[in-house]
Amino acid sequence: MQERPKKLLEQVQDTIRLKHYYYKTEKSYINWIRRYIFFHDKRHSKDMESAEIEAFLTHLAVKENVTVSAQNLS
Repeated sequence: MQERPKKLLEQVQDTIRLKHYYYKTEKSYINWIRRYIFFHDKRHSKDMESAEIEAFLTHLAVKENVTVSAQNLS
């Protein structure tokens, strides 16, 4: 039986673990990516460009009052 391809968040998690990031950092990165995905109605990231990134960061700053330092993590 063929294995299914890994989902984006699983791929990110594998990469983070290979780099030996702290567990809390991994969870934070996964959370930001998940928020980005849901903000764009689960569209695949390969179908998006810089305008979508800008829209998400603007949303964080304007609607959710996320600090600049937190945005730099995303």
